[in-house]
Amino acid sequence: MRIGELAAAVGVTTRTVRHYHHQGLLPEPERRPNGYREYTLRHAVVLARIRRLTELGLGLAEVRDVLAEDAGKDLVEVLTELDQDLTRQEAAVRERRARLRALLEDEGGLPEEGPVSPQLAALFKDMRHLADSPMAAKDREMLALIETTADPEGREEFMAVLGSVIASPGGKERALAAYTLLDELADAEPDDPRVAEAARALAECLPRGLFPGPVEVDPDSSFLRAFYADFAPAQAEAIRRTLHILTEGDGP
Repeated sequence: MRIGELAAAVGVTTRTVRHYHHQGLLPEPERRPNGYREYTLRHAVVLARIRRLTELGLGLAEVRDVLAEDAGKDLVEVLTELDQDLTRQEAAVRERRARLRALLEDEGGLPEEGPVSPQLAALFKDMRHLADSPMAAKDREMLALIETTADPEGREEFMAVLGSVIASPGGKERALAAYTLLDELADAEPDDPRVAEAARALAECLPRGLFPGPVEVDPDSSFLRAFYADFAPAQAEAIRRTLHILTEGDGP
């Protein structure tokens, strides 16, 4: 058989046959004197087996293990691992669909920051009275960033702390006062006297235990440079002083 005849017989493309040759899954046939490959029934049997295995969802590396004559994995073992992997994928899909349903059925609609966890969405709802504050909008963006990049345990703890802050007596009022002061610094200089007042007000909104240990607030890191650069100079200075207060217990 020529390569096109083999591919047609098994129901694959000639490109697939060549790819399996390249991956070492399908042995190269002998060539005729004219240079053309001459495929045998044995090649068709192996190719059909490869197709059946890949249609089950096995990757080519797993197919290679099954086809290996020595030191290869038993087919039952490989299929068991595949079944376990599919079970995990099904659970993940169910969880994602549940999140999507919750987002789509939320009468409040999606937050401007896009899809976030139910915990953060609830926190954003509690911050709705701050909708007109530019600094509050930046804060929500930062919270969404933290949630996306933090590990699950740290994310859960961080959100729990912030939720308790907003829900505490006077928490919303303190947050509104701090955001108002920070918004007023949009056109101010870093040495403006209101910077210290804004830093104290912001620090009063946050628990001292927000950070588990000392935090470097002035290192020459690209992330912090980008972080501070996202704010007006006076606002960045107020935030820097807030971090000093939270981590060191006093002013800068």
